[in-house]
Amino acid sequence: MKILVAEDQAVSRHILTANLHKWGYEVAAVEDGTRAWEALQKEDAPQLAILDWLMPGMDGIEICSQIRQRSQARPNYLILLTARRGQEDKIQGLKSGADDYITKPFDREELRARVQVGIRVLELQGALAQRVRELEEALANVKTLQGLLPICSYCKKIRNDRNYWQQVEGYICDHSEAQFSHGICPECYARIVQPELDRLHAHAGIVA
Repeated sequence: MKILVAEDQAVSRHILTANLHKWGYEVAAVEDGTRAWEALQKEDAPQLAILDWLMPGMDGIEICSQIRQRSQARPNYLILLTARRGQEDKIQGLKSGADDYITKPFDREELRARVQVGIRVLELQGALAQRVRELEEALANVKTLQGLLPICSYCKKIRNDRNYWQQVEGYICDHSEAQFSHGICPECYARIVQPELDRLHAHAGIVA
């Protein structure tokens, strides 16, 4: 997992980067909001970002707001980092589009736990998006019968899209997931099969 760190204070940026590296994450660190925004526009942009609230260029609040306003092919998990500890500040940060909020000076283990939560959320979102794509593909492959079907009044064949006449069961198999097992209904047995059997028996008796 690649993580973006946007922090204008060099010491804080170094501590964040060092800890994230220690925990096994790849880090892209920038010192202002403009570079952070540019990094988040790239095709291979980090999905998880730790953004300082106050920094040159765009601040963390503005970045969060801009990210949420655009259509996203890939989800982002945004953690806002700030020295502001007031309840109203936290509410403002979360309303701007941040997923989480960490106050300075931050506790190392708390930061680690919050990053892990963010990664789990992104993994769940990724799995859900993949499942949605699979369902959409499955629905696209489902064959349905609809509209007006031209059928012969005598032989009951159906004219297909290529203007060929096709048996009903063949047409339905081509345009749906249905399969056929053939049998004889009682009406057809009495009307067609039984007279044919009687005829054959009568012919056999004459020959004998």
